[in-house]
Amino acid sequence: MTQPPGIYDVLHRVVPPVLRAVWRPRIEGLEHVPRTGGVILASNHLSFVDSVVIPSVVPRKVVFLAKSDYFTGSGLRGALQRAWFEGLGMLPVDRDDTRAALTSLDTALEVLGRGEAFGIYPEGTRSRDGRLYRGRTGVAHLALTAGVPIVPVGLLGTERIQPVGSTVPRLVRVTVRFGAPIDPQGRFEGVALGRARRELTDEVMAAIQRLTGQQPAGCYNERPVG
Repeated sequence: MTQPPGIYDVLHRVVPPVLRAVWRPRIEGLEHVPRTGGVILASNHLSFVDSVVIPSVVPRKVVFLAKSDYFTGSGLRGALQRAWFEGLGMLPVDRDDTRAALTSLDTALEVLGRGEAFGIYPEGTRSRDGRLYRGRTGVAHLALTAGVPIVPVGLLGTERIQPVGSTVPRLVRVTVRFGAPIDPQGRFEGVALGRARRELTDEVMAAIQRLTGQQPAGCYNERPVG
């Protein structure tokens, strides 16, 4: 018996085509994204809309993590917001929970274990000055643990869609570039795990930098307080 389409299936048939028609993004290297199997899409992070832009141009489901607040609203507005984020394939994570980082990694491994695509921002939080910050090694932990490739993603112009202080998204043409997959399998045998994670993460960030041309910050990006 054929199962009825879920909310993701319904929205994904409508939302991506509409967004592509509105934003008309330039898409390069999409052939690098495997059509099946577990894969990590590791991107630079310039705007909160990045997690909307990437799933809109990739022809398969891409799971991102989103603040749990987006899923707990009440009334009609809360229901619509929850349906929107669930329809984009996002999963809730409580960023105020001290265990959130570990929970996020566990959730990501479950997604990859199902043979799905998982989106991640190695910088940890969005860049507010346009520079590319040092990558945190969670992306390498996931790739090495799950045995899946990493596809570097370079976003250009997404910060102009809805600048800080604006309430209405702007019609800005953005560019989404996908690099060649980085497959870690069999490459780090005999290498200390911490060193392997660091080397793989740095390789991913270097690939992202080549796609975007961003100036490397040379340090980690910290989440603003308050």
